[in-house]
Amino acid sequence: MAGSEEPSGGSEFTPPEPPSSPPPPPFPPLPDGPPASEWLTYTLPEEPEDPVPADPWRVAAAGLFNLSGLGLGYVLLQRWPQAALCWIASGMLLVAALPADPDGLPGGVVWAYGLVLVLAAVHGAWLARGARLTLPWRSTVAAGLGLVLLAVPAGGAVGYEAAREEAYQQMLLDRLAETDRLVTTASQRGGFAEGKDDYQRALKAYRALGDDHPGSRAAQRVPDRLDRFYDTVAAPYREKEYCEALEPLRYLWKLPDTMGGKRLGPLADWPKEPLATSLYECGITNLGSNAVTEADANGGALADLLRTFPDSAQAAKVGPAVSAEIAKRSKALKGNDPCPAGEQLQTISQTIVDLPAGSPGDGLRTKAAGAVESGAYACGVDEFEDDKFGAAAVTLGDFADKYKDNKNAKRARQIAIAAEIAEERPEAGRKLPPSRSPGGSRMPMEISNDAPTAVEFLYTGPVTGSIYLPACAGCTKYSSESNAETAACKNSGIDYPTNWLNLPAGNYHTLVKYADEDAGEVTNKADGMRIDPGYTYTNCTYVVSESSYPGYPDIPTFPELPEIEPIEPIKPTGT
Repeated sequence: MAGSEEPSGGSEFTPPEPPSSPPPPPFPPLPDGPPASEWLTYTLPEEPEDPVPADPWRVAAAGLFNLSGLGLGYVLLQRWPQAALCWIASGMLLVAALPADPDGLPGGVVWAYGLVLVLAAVHGAWLARGARLTLPWRSTVAAGLGLVLLAVPAGGAVGYEAAREEAYQQMLLDRLAETDRLVTTASQRGGFAEGKDDYQRALKAYRALGDDHPGSRAAQRVPDRLDRFYDTVAAPYREKEYCEALEPLRYLWKLPDTMGGKRLGPLADWPKEPLATSLYECGITNLGSNAVTEADANGGALADLLRTFPDSAQAAKVGPAVSAEIAKRSKALKGNDPCPAGEQLQTISQTIVDLPAGSPGDGLRTKAAGAVESGAYACGVDEFEDDKFGAAAVTLGDFADKYKDNKNAKRARQIAIAAEIAEERPEAGRKLPPSRSPGGSRMPMEISNDAPTAVEFLYTGPVTGSIYLPACAGCTKYSSESNAETAACKNSGIDYPTNWLNLPAGNYHTLVKYADEDAGEVTNKADGMRIDPGYTYTNCTYVVSESSYPGYPDIPTFPELPEIEPIEPIKPTGT
């Protein structure tokens, strides 16, 4: 409308007075706009800001800032709750990851965190499409900086992997140290047998370290540990305890069968020389010993040596060494105590018998057998002279039965008879029986058996021997001694078993033995008698069931023996 003033945008004005009134004077210009009206005011709407232009570099920068895991994209957009969520996720990852574990993080954790980063990057990029970044730089520079910040998660991953690898290596080194302690514990258990299970577990652990973790620092130290393992197991060998070293050395010798020679390297063949040496030393040391040891099994250590290492230098020494031991023990048979030497020779002979065919034992068996015969005879004679009559009777009786062709067989039988009599009548053992019969006349003695059991009559004096009388058919036990004295051997209707002896004059000791197994409680009877020239003697044996000497057979009464001056025992002149 003409004459009216258009209000400028955003300014305040007062409506004019009605036309009937004269117009007011114009308003003086005001620097701060029109004066305020008391009855009507309003504000014109602000003009919209210019839209943020699209910028792919800005979008990329926000996404990359969030992909770094630090939530910086949200920080630039001033989206603090979302930034805090990124910080919480990264913190939880650090709590789960540190300290580094040899097995690393669980796969689910890694994938979950990666998904969080990707979602944060996508979300930040989406928000940055219509927003300005609070940076003084250009968006291209921000995108470059975001790309550089990706080094943070990448560096963290590399650092964590290095820490995880170190933890892995340390775990294997700890396992190696624990295995070393197991070997030490096994060596302190008092013997290989007691510690064998621990040795087995330690060896299995070493093998696992080398095979399952070949590139680890622990695996590189396994060869040195195997050297120590061999030294520990073979400790008895180093201490020259050769018999105790046999079992652990055999164990080491067999290890290539289970461990493989490639794993063991030079150690695979190392036990050969120590084992051969231990077999030889143990075998020679225990040669002739009655001690029952592990080395005595399967022919002894020497037999094992000849079977296992027949071409070794130690095997070549077996023959001369055994021959020297036989000579040494044979020399001892002439000493004051030949029985131990005889027992040792028997053990040596058995050892030689058990040596494998084609070994040095082939030429030693005859020599050892002869030494054993000499040892048995010498021992029996020594037992007689030491008043061990029961033992002497057994030793020499066995000798005479076993070595009938030996030149001392007859003599051994004589001494065995005298020893058997002396066991019941010690006077018979004051000296060895004469080895030769005296000259001069001999007196006949008829011996008849009126007993229901067989009888063996033993005698020793100027001559020594025995005769056998079979059981008397139809004969019975006598009820009393008086009945036996009047009726024994006098029944013309009974054919009494009879035998004759022709004895030189002299003092004799006798023993009546009941030879049947069914003799029951009948007791042998020892006595003495004297044979004088020009007489014929008779002897009747019988059994009394009830008498002052129950069960004793009767021997005729002979003239009373005169006092006999003791004679020095005859020492054997040879073996």
